[in-house]
Order: sequence, then structure tokens, then C-alpha cells
Amino acid sequence: MSQTMTKGANAPEMTRHDFEDFLYMEAALLDEWRLTEWLALFTDDARYMVPSTDCTDASTPADSLFYIADDRFRLGERVLRLNKKTAHAEWPRSKTRHMVHNVRIRSVAGNVHAVTCNFVTYRTKNDGTNTYIGHHEYKIVVGAEGPKIVEKRSVLDLDSIRALG
Repeated sequence: MSQTMTKGANAPEMTRHDFEDFLYMEAALLDEWRLTEWLALFTDDARYMVPSTDCTDASTPADSLFYIADDRFRLGERVLRLNKKTAHAEWPRSKTRHMVHNVRIRSVAGNVHAVTCNFVTYRTKNDGTNTYIGHHEYKIVVGAEGPKIVEKRSVLDLDSIRALG
């Protein structure tokens, strides 16, 4: 597949390197707890999903248990809650480091790109560090304003998250 993908009218050209920079920026926003700016990376009709560890690739929130199955509204409400001191699970806030690797453009349909990457996320809180590994599956639309996330599915490559709390 070509490193440069052709877009529709008024949309910028996006290379794998451009998508890497976009995903690195997303990771940095999360690590810096800039959640409102992170939320702005999503389209108004976006979906964010984290399937449970026993789901298959074909699983959907309609037929399987997902840890997170948020539309844009619910994602916005989650950001509002996490930005408050009353979000006890995250006050004081965790320290995180999101690592993004092996970014690939899997397919292009019009101005929607299927992009995948592997991740390792470290979360430190209360004298403990948890490690989450897996891969993200994105659908990213590229328009005149640049890339926006239409869908993000974070698949954990763990047997269970029980030990992580």
C-alpha cells in the first residue's frame, strides 16, 4: 500500500507518518490529562469501545459485554466527570504513559482510514503500576480540518483485568 493516500476535495494528504504524529498527539493529551482537548479529536458521531478480554473481533456492544461502549455524548460525560475532584477513582490523578507502536494504514474508503497500532499503557497510582497491552483499531476521517476519530476500539491483549483492579 502506498505511504501517501489520496483524499477528497479540500482534505489534506495523509501519510503513515502523519497518522503516527496524530496518534502520538492523542497519547500525549491523555498523559498530560488534557481530556477536553483529547475529546475534541473525536467526531460528533464517534464511538469509543473497549471489548472485554473474551470478545472476538466480530463482537459488538449489542451482543457482548464491553468494558466501555461510549458514543460521543457518553464520552463527553466521562471527560466531564474525570475532570472533577469528585471522581474519586482518579483523584489524585493517575500518572500514565501511553506508548504507540507499529502504526499501519489498513484500508481507505473515501476519506475514512482504517488505522491500527499496538499500545502499551502504564498507569501508576497509590504505589502500584499497572500495565495494559493491546492494539487500537481506528476509523479516522480526514477532512479540511485534518483528521478526526470516528471510531476507536481498544483491544486488550490480556487474559483478564481482574488482577489490575
